[in-house]
Amino acid sequence: MYFENRTQAGQQLAAQLFERYRYENCTVVALNDGAVLIGEQIAIALHSILTMMLIETIEIPGESLQFGSVSQNGHFSFNSDFSQGEIDEYTSEYHGYLEEQKREAFQRINRLLGDGGLMDPTILRDHTILLVSDGLASATALDAAIEFLKPIRINRLVVVSPFASVEAVNALHILADELHILDVKQNFLDVNHYYTENTIPGHDATIAKINEIILNWR
Repeated sequence: MYFENRTQAGQQLAAQLFERYRYENCTVVALNDGAVLIGEQIAIALHSILTMMLIETIEIPGESLQFGSVSQNGHFSFNSDFSQGEIDEYTSEYHGYLEEQKREAFQRINRLLGDGGLMDPTILRDHTILLVSDGLASATALDAAIEFLKPIRINRLVVVSPFASVEAVNALHILADELHILDVKQNFLDVNHYYTENTIPGHDATIAKINEIILNWR
């Protein structure tokens, strides 16, 4: 399945979610700027708040493998696909590099938080959380998001994405209460590959879009 752009993908997901969630207290949480374009369509359909969680992934050098991710509260989550033995091996071999990458990732998040986008836990409490991605190659980014949400009392965690890899879906069946994924990819390529048009607004424009939706619902 391919999409013209992220807005079209969001509209298709919104149509799927409408009957199930139109009368529930939901908060749409996007995982990146691209996911905000999808989440915007869902938030409009459900009359829900839209916000964004800032997450930075860290890769193992030369292997195109995500070692883990850092959330906006500074918590680091290992890739849940790795065994403890693999985590220990990579940590030992790349300890200095990985620690430096964690520091740099948190610094990037803090710079973005300075421009807006800090997610207020009070808009999540006692809500159904629709965690939105624009494409999931793995569940690594979600590992950090789920760790961030653990201390917050929520009703349900629903993962929403136009497409995801088989590996991501297998992991998400354990991590989430419910999945809404339009297409599962056996051989997952780059996320942008599945969109004909890949224009994504800059972070400032994304934050302005989020704030506009929040103001409209108040």
